[in-house]
Amino acid sequence: MPDAALPPIVDHETWRKELAELRVREKAATRELDAIAARRRRLPMVRMPGYTLVGAEGPVRLVDVFDGRSQLVVYHHMWDPGAEWQCGGCTSFTSAFTRLEFLANYDARFVIVTPGPIEAVLAYADRVGNRMAWYSTADSTFGADVDAPAGGGFAVNVFLCDGETVYRMWHTSGRGVEQLTHTFALADVLPYGRQEAWQDSPDGWPQGPTYGRWLDSPDVARLYGPATGEGDGRT
Repeated sequence: MPDAALPPIVDHETWRKELAELRVREKAATRELDAIAARRRRLPMVRMPGYTLVGAEGPVRLVDVFDGRSQLVVYHHMWDPGAEWQCGGCTSFTSAFTRLEFLANYDARFVIVTPGPIEAVLAYADRVGNRMAWYSTADSTFGADVDAPAGGGFAVNVFLCDGETVYRMWHTSGRGVEQLTHTFALADVLPYGRQEAWQDSPDGWPQGPTYGRWLDSPDVARLYGPATGEGDGRT
């Protein structure tokens, strides 16, 4: 790495002063995120009609996808019919979720939904080593009705179940999903950040095209797929 890509070197007292000034802004951002979460908890909800998806065991009602829990997070994975590799961003993003059992303590579950046919969907999940529960909406309007139509982009929806009735509580897409994974949070605390051209970085910092350092689907399969020898453990 060239010398120009190094931060200034200062004494420890100066470093602590600079860090303390940054901490003020970090704490303000934390409090703002708390306020946003509080507002999210006060959102109204929309009653959903009955939907039937298809899982590994066959057709399943949306209310049963909750698996006895009251809250459900759904990631809508983009799907290109007949493609060898599906969306690299979706594949990379969902590969981060390898430990989801803790959600049971919050009376919640997190699953993936995609418009591909279930046989192809499960084969792809195995190929890239994804251990989440996957469901197909190939024969349902569910995805389109919650702003994630076939041929459209990715999205996250959150639902609440009350008895046999499902309600839609929250939706996001684009950069709104970043808060759900550690990937970008970890990259952002690195001295060089995400190293993408759109970021505000000092002169000389390494930067490249947006998405340039993201894992693509073949990378995910190579790192986390069956060849790694890891067990299934799908939840």
